[in-house]
Amino acid sequence: MSYKKLSEQIQELSNPQRSDAFVKQFREAVREGQFDATYLPERFTLPKEFSRRGGEGRYQRDTRDMLFEVTPAFEQWFEQTNKELAVSRRTGTVKPTAENIEAGLVDFKALAAETRRKLQASYEKGQALGKSRARSTKGGTPKSRSKTKSR
Repeated sequence: MSYKKLSEQIQELSNPQRSDAFVKQFREAVREGQFDATYLPERFTLPKEFSRRGGEGRYQRDTRDMLFEVTPAFEQWFEQTNKELAVSRRTGTVKPTAENIEAGLVDFKALAAETRRKLQASYEKGQALGKSRARSTKGGTPKSRSKTKSR
């Protein structure tokens, strides 16, 4: 059986900016018993560059190295995890503009149903408000306050 360090395996990631997420998933897989690994006394620097909020400059983080056994189960896990991490995680929502609707990027029928639901809710809210005001003025005229100043 061959052994490999976590720091060496990270070099094989297709997206090094996701190395921190890979380390988290690696540790979780070890904790769940998918494969075996052990901590080593040395540390290594992750290839990901972090940026400080509101500040300038970039920095990198260190983490403890681990040694694991390269098995077919690990190879399969790594291949799957690497594919998942390679995909861009920020997909964002497409704005419902006329161009996006015409291009088919946004479902017009779903937008129309949502708009209909909002309009109905707004209408019902207005009706309920009108009814509650009508109930409070029944039984006479509303009291008016006199605005005379006493000096």
